[in-house]
Amino acid sequence: NRSSDLAVDILSKMPPDFDLEYIVEKFPVIYTESMNTVLRQELIRFNRLTSVVRSSLQNIQKAIKGVVLMSAELEDVFVSMLIGRVPAIWAKKSYPSLKPLGGYVSDLLARLKFFQDWVNNGTDRKS
Repeated sequence: NRSSDLAVDILSKMPPDFDLEYIVEKFPVIYTESMNTVLRQELIRFNRLTSVVRSSLQNIQKAIKGVVLMSAELEDVFVSMLIGRVPAIWAKKSYPSLKPLGGYVSDLLARLKFFQDWVNNGTDRKS
């Protein structure tokens, strides 16, 4: 099944959630480091988004196998994946994007990598 294969593929590329306790410790909110506030807020938002993406993809796989009931919300995810559209439940938690599903997933992964690089290297990044 195309949707199941796509779900497996996207899930395999998704990094784990950001460790917010570690982030709070490494990037304290202080006056001289105002970007730390931005980083923390963005990581909270992205954790919410990736949690919805991950759980919906896992539930799609279960619904296709008949393990869980295909709810209207899951059916929307399934149909959206078939036609290459970003599912509505993802879009509700997401940043604005007009990209089709493939471009959206690539963009999401690039954004997650950007933030992971920020966490790993701080703001002293040299391009």
